[in-house]
Amino acid sequence: MRSRSNSGVKLDNYARIVQQTILRHQDPVTGLLPGSPDHPDAWVRDNVYSIVSVWALSLAYRKNADRDEDKAKAYELEQLDKVEKFKYSRSTSDSLHAKYNTKTCATVVGDDQWGHLQVDATSLFLLFLAQMTASGLHIIYTQDEVDVVQNLMFYIEAAYKVADYGMWERGDKTNQGITELNASSIGMAKAALEALDELNLFGAKGGPGSLVHALADDIQHCQSILTSMLPRASISKEVDAGVLAIISYPAFAVEDISIVNATKEEIISKLQGRYGCCRFLRDGHRTPKEDPNRLYYESAELKLFENIECEWPLFWTYLILDGIFINSPEQVQEYQEALEGILIKQKDGIRLLPELYSVPADKVEEEYMNPHTVERIPMGKLPLRWGQSLYILGNLLAEGFLAPGEIDPLNRRFSTIPKPDVVVQVSILAETEEIKELLFKQGIEVETVADIHPIHVQPSRVLSHIYARLGTNSLLGLTGRPYRRIGVLGTSKFYIIRNTMFTFTPQFIDHQQFYLALDNKMIVEMLRTEIAYLSCRWRMTGRPTVTFPVSQTMLTEDHSNLDPAVLATLKKLQDGYYGGARIQTGKLSEFLTTSCCAHLSFLDGKASGSMGRHDEEYDGDDDERYGDGYGAGYGSWNKDDDLAQYLDHLLAHSAPKKPKRPMGGLSRFKAAATKTKEMVTLMNKAQDLNIQNVNMYLPSKLFRSPQPMLNLNLPDSPASPDAQSGIPRDASGAIDYNALAQLLKDTQSLQDQADILYILYKDKGMDWDTGVHGKGSTVRSLLTDLYEKAGELKHWGLIRMISGMLRKKVEELDSACSDLLAHQKHLTIGLPPEPREKTITAPIPPDQLANLIDEASENNISVAILTQEIVVYLAMSIRTQPSLFSEMFRLRIGLIIQVMATELAQSLGCSGEEATETLMSLSPSELKNLLHHILSGKEFGVERSVREMDAGISPAISIHHLGNVGATKSERAGISKLKSDMKMVDRRLSMMDTLKVMIT
Repeated sequence: MRSRSNSGVKLDNYARIVQQTILRHQDPVTGLLPGSPDHPDAWVRDNVYSIVSVWALSLAYRKNADRDEDKAKAYELEQLDKVEKFKYSRSTSDSLHAKYNTKTCATVVGDDQWGHLQVDATSLFLLFLAQMTASGLHIIYTQDEVDVVQNLMFYIEAAYKVADYGMWERGDKTNQGITELNASSIGMAKAALEALDELNLFGAKGGPGSLVHALADDIQHCQSILTSMLPRASISKEVDAGVLAIISYPAFAVEDISIVNATKEEIISKLQGRYGCCRFLRDGHRTPKEDPNRLYYESAELKLFENIECEWPLFWTYLILDGIFINSPEQVQEYQEALEGILIKQKDGIRLLPELYSVPADKVEEEYMNPHTVERIPMGKLPLRWGQSLYILGNLLAEGFLAPGEIDPLNRRFSTIPKPDVVVQVSILAETEEIKELLFKQGIEVETVADIHPIHVQPSRVLSHIYARLGTNSLLGLTGRPYRRIGVLGTSKFYIIRNTMFTFTPQFIDHQQFYLALDNKMIVEMLRTEIAYLSCRWRMTGRPTVTFPVSQTMLTEDHSNLDPAVLATLKKLQDGYYGGARIQTGKLSEFLTTSCCAHLSFLDGKASGSMGRHDEEYDGDDDERYGDGYGAGYGSWNKDDDLAQYLDHLLAHSAPKKPKRPMGGLSRFKAAATKTKEMVTLMNKAQDLNIQNVNMYLPSKLFRSPQPMLNLNLPDSPASPDAQSGIPRDASGAIDYNALAQLLKDTQSLQDQADILYILYKDKGMDWDTGVHGKGSTVRSLLTDLYEKAGELKHWGLIRMISGMLRKKVEELDSACSDLLAHQKHLTIGLPPEPREKTITAPIPPDQLANLIDEASENNISVAILTQEIVVYLAMSIRTQPSLFSEMFRLRIGLIIQVMATELAQSLGCSGEEATETLMSLSPSELKNLLHHILSGKEFGVERSVREMDAGISPAISIHHLGNVGATKSERAGISKLKSDMKMVDRRLSMMDTLKVMIT
């Protein structure tokens, strides 16, 4: 009989350790592992880490098998991995529980009785699901399970703006259950999303239906916030040893090697002791000074825990693994030797890793005086299975039984390798032939939307609706991805949908959602920012392709030429370098072979006659055929699904009968859609989706219908209804709303129309039918029409007022808030004092944030909308110029608005009321410019435009930097002295003083 090889004997020893310390505690029915005999519940995070050693051992047996006996052991261990599929149900508060009953998988505590919201735990499960699947394990078997995983990805994708309890379950370090942004949660979510993106959960034999998808914008948002936070772990934790799992194995979530090294050095220098590392500074858990009768600490009490924090050997297992992955034998040896000295040896020879080492109660004073000198005692779980598993994994790797690539088949360990430079491809599209000719006269050759057929161009909003269908499962009650905006990384790809090529325009040109896109200067500024973002954040195969449409709103007032800001930008794009990025302009068809292309297979129907059918001839009376063939099953659509029907129409009309003469895309569409019913149906689909600028994507002349005009050409315009005398009243003295509606019809002034609609909005509601243009003329529809008219005239004061009534909000408002908080800034909204001024210290959902802004603005709709705008501008500035905020801790939006109005009043020599009106009437680009000058503390001037403005249109002002151009150094010094002598106000100092008040 052949004797066992040396490697086989060693593996048998590790198998015995795994069996004795981990597997023998596993529940035979659920497969879950309890925390310890004293803690019978099963924690998600502990279970995932514990099973890693089982997986690693199975890989080692498979790789080093020298007899059939070893192969049998490998299959047995892999079968155990199949059992290890954690099935969790969603709670009523939309937060998965952190621990479950080991025997029944039932919840063990109530939703509000534990810090359940731990994004890193769910993310860790998904990350190892991806790694194990990539290693060859078959874990997911059914389409229902694929949909569950996809929805779990949606659960974690917004981690960058979700305040949770973190990996230590108690929130901030005071243990008072205060949630906060945690680097450990954001980093693990980023790693899980990257690992699962485009992964086939059925393995090599899977089809398109078992692919799962992550959105690149969510991944990069996590990356941006994580980078801005590190080496800090959260608002309350300056440093946290748990971040080792983020900068190294298993997440490898940080791409900048300098941040990785700085964070690791911070952890080692501040947290490492003789028995491991502290979790974080002033951690009172299991210390002699902790009161065991209560969970929370008083703020002043944290000082008692300084220098006596418990030390966890667990973190040395991470540093051993880190040394293996960075190929540092010295680091591996150092921590292996240190760890061997503190492991607890059992009678059977097995070494166990304790949970932590604590200072004895009678040695506390000595440790206070001389930190890291007292002999500590082991406490807590023995072993800590999470740490025991990583200890075994480190030994298997260090002794050569496994190579790093075998437990990291997705190659996450290469995340810090520098990425190649990105060339951003930009395709400029003209909305009409007239705009195409204007561009040609300027030396810019472009295509129209009709010219690019068979490629279809749609706004980003449609892509958001498409992704909202991903992961839907009616049997399980899963609704798929929440409707969220798609960022520039998502819209810079080509998409194959039902065998048809689509491209999508960037979200920032969608003026229907928010009015920033009505300002051409803001559009080109955001284009520059987004191109720079693409050049540094693009990680996908192929180049990014930005589809930039030039529409009617980008022309001058007389429509004879392009807006100067837009034209200058288009010419810069032709030069090949813009916004710090390399640019290549061209036709969309030329970019097909070099661009990134995604196949959205989850939209593919199974039955014939589904979306993607190209009829030779379409009978418009046969509308019932749309949506046919969508039975139950993966990728199927409901007949009543507006999006499916909309795309059905779009694709069905894309290949009509061959015309007698060559036709462009518009002519093709006309040939296919000739009946009124067809045109109205398709237009309705577009309107149902709130597609902005429908004329750009559908034939404009076919669908352009006269809109209800509020400004009728009357000889005299009635007085403004602001005055009480101008408001019609009935015999009882109450407002006569029907007469007021008639007055609305007769008035020509846009401001008067807005004032009347505001009264109706406040008193009668948005859905009250005014009857101004027949049945259906609701307050909401008239406000929408007025918003469009004010947008055409760039009447910014009215635009902001109407936006407030229509409850428009910036889709990325909560992301902007998270950006500011991630840079360790607190945010206040509303004017002081409290309770009117509200302080925001942690991210909150967008609807809740919008409601908080309304409350703090005391229902002043213009102030509320202006607050949103300023939050977005502050976030833009802190991303690109964080140095502007270096001395600020609290950003007080209400006071910032006051300062801006005060500066306008002083510069323009006007009253406070006039200055406030001027502030509200500034264009978005002017407002952002004014805010930037105030933040920078530099001298600036504000002047009214000398150009005569039409009545009712926003006044133009000029904001410019003031400098002593042409003066010598001595002359500049003399000028400053003269200013001081004349007691003139130094604007820079006044700004800094004001800001100091704002941030106190």
